Amino acid sequence: MGTKNKELEMYTFDQIKDEFIGEIGTEKRTQYEQELQLEVIGEMIRKVRLERNLTQEELGKLVGVKRAQISKLENNTTNVTMETILKVFGALKAKVNFNVELMNSEIQIAQ
Repeated sequence: MGTKNKELEMYTFDQIKDEFIGEIGTEKRTQYEQELQLEVIGEMIRKVRLERNLTQEELGKLVGVKRAQISKLENNTTNVTMETILKVFGALKAKVNFNVELMNSEIQIAQ
């Protein structure tokens, strides 16, 4: 019984996302990317909280929210504001950096 050597076709992760989620710029892809970013932020909050030996309740008290809100942030089950994220990382004594990439280099500012 002879076997035929078939060459595997390789795909990048971006090609797979384009095919199954949608291309960059589509509503579905944008929503996917935003949810993924919030999931990463939630994991970062949990990791730093645990490194600081804080419970969700203790972190909540530092921030001024209930334990359930911290749980929701860590598990990406709620809409979150930048203000809340900054408060949480501030309470964790963690430095936050934002990287903004401008897609259009022509920016006009009203004077």
